[in-house]
Amino acid sequence: MAAVTSVSFSAITQSAERKSSVSSSRSIDTFRFRSNFSFDSVNVRSSNSTSRFVVHCTPSSAADLPTVADTKLKFLTAYKRPIPTVYNTVLQELIVQQHLTRYKKSYQYDPVFALGFVTVYDQLMEGYPSEEDRNAIFKAYIEALKEDPEQYRADAQKLEEWARTQNANTLVDFSSKDGEIENIFKNIAQRAGTKDGFCYSRLFAVGLFRLLELANVTDPTILEKLCAALNVNKKSVDRDLDVYRNLLSKLVQAKELLKEYVEREKKKRGEREIQKANETVTKCLGDYQYAGR
Repeated sequence: MAAVTSVSFSAITQSAERKSSVSSSRSIDTFRFRSNFSFDSVNVRSSNSTSRFVVHCTPSSAADLPTVADTKLKFLTAYKRPIPTVYNTVLQELIVQQHLTRYKKSYQYDPVFALGFVTVYDQLMEGYPSEEDRNAIFKAYIEALKEDPEQYRADAQKLEEWARTQNANTLVDFSSKDGEIENIFKNIAQRAGTKDGFCYSRLFAVGLFRLLELANVTDPTILEKLCAALNVNKKSVDRDLDVYRNLLSKLVQAKELLKEYVEREKKKRGEREIQKANETVTKCLGDYQYAGR
């Protein structure tokens, strides 16, 4: 696992690209995979904190809770355009698992969790044909979960900007400092230090790793120290980062298949157009020769 925690997301993707060997004869229509990127977590209500991030309250009665089908329908209603299978397969898996986390009674919005989701989403949707559609899908996805897509983006950007100014020592030593981001970490450490007091998830693990990457931290022992400072189980983080690495590897292969499929279709379309043009020319020549008789 040390290798995973000591390289960047781009390096993981490049490694996966080198490992992927996909035959160009396979059709994208026959390619399916499940990401298994679930977000099981245990959550309880947060104690008082000086940090400013938002707490989302869920309905008091289980009967008031939307079902997974409700959330998926809301997403599909908000974004009606078809989404290519290579992207939609993972999106549907993500929204199901995030729904289950979102509607636990103890759910609390977490900026590090938000950074993790934004990171996963941007990695997944990299190369999507339209930036406008990428943004529209993001908005529909988050709003289907009754959350604020602008807050997700704003909090992720805030954490990213902060991480770029940090180093290995300052990342771990947040408890001795005062600041908005430092207070978020203090709140996490406080809740995680109590029994069943913290909403841990795989997206949180990805958020932590993203912070390390942006701070240019390559020493895998720093992740261990950061987890200890936050009272988070390092083994769980290692395991979940491994899942994320596997997801990226599958995405690389799937996107390669999609690229090959599109190129084949373009080639076939071009060949059909050339054949049609030849047939038109032949017909015109035939008509000309017939008229000259």
